[in-house]
Amino acid sequence: MSMVAALLVSCGTTKTVPITGRQQSLMVSDDQVLSLSFQEYSDYMKTAKASTNSTNTAMVKRVGQNIAKAVESYLTQNGMAEEVKTYSWEFNLVQDNQVNAWCMPGGKIVVYEGLLPVTQDEASLAIVMGHEIAHAVARHSAERLSNAYKEQYGAAALSALLQGAGVSSGWQQLAGLVHQYGGALFTSGFSRKQESEADHIGLIFAAMAGYNPEVAVTFWQRMSSATGGGSNSLFADHPSDATRIEQIQGWLPEAKKYYTPPKTTTKKTTTKKSTTKKKK
Repeated sequence: MSMVAALLVSCGTTKTVPITGRQQSLMVSDDQVLSLSFQEYSDYMKTAKASTNSTNTAMVKRVGQNIAKAVESYLTQNGMAEEVKTYSWEFNLVQDNQVNAWCMPGGKIVVYEGLLPVTQDEASLAIVMGHEIAHAVARHSAERLSNAYKEQYGAAALSALLQGAGVSSGWQQLAGLVHQYGGALFTSGFSRKQESEADHIGLIFAAMAGYNPEVAVTFWQRMSSATGGGSNSLFADHPSDATRIEQIQGWLPEAKKYYTPPKTTTKKTTTKKSTTKKKK
């Protein structure tokens, strides 16, 4: 099995995660992941109820678009313009009381209404959405699919790869994995290593988009109070809140290098001098 795993890795592609520079070995292509992801997303949106709060919906879309623009600019400026083409951004706020948000590969982001009382402001929402978008940019779902592919379908996958075949076989196995996990491969359950990486990258993405990264600390303090350490939220299998806050504090100096505070303009007020004419 170790030989099979080694051969599978050798047959895959190596990618570099933006910002952190970590090397990852992927057994699945962007086209495969995106096709399955968009299908899962479409199925979810057919049953989801969109928020009726126009103000909050507009905020989610605005924050998402600001971060997406910053991400695309960063990728383009750093020789990764081709990756920009893989994103088809969409930002939705749905009626659900869970303290939750997620992003599927390709940039399909969903925020639950239950998250907003904890974020409380736009900058804190950007911390969460930056984190979720970071999962997509870092190809974490593809990485999990690759690992599951190697572990559960190693022999069959190796055979298909070595025989040059089996595009259809590979698709069936990938689809089976997604079905088996009920879409969780795309929306939750990332490893702690990936979660920390998404915190790191997301913090910088939020800063690039013009949101103060320092709010991440107070946001996580509120999150810890609201969820009792995150056990009932999307962060259930993630690092502890205390660890998260400590790590974020360590990344703040780096994130601040990407942050430009919004310019404030002050209007000068002028007063007219009143003149009185003396009667002759």
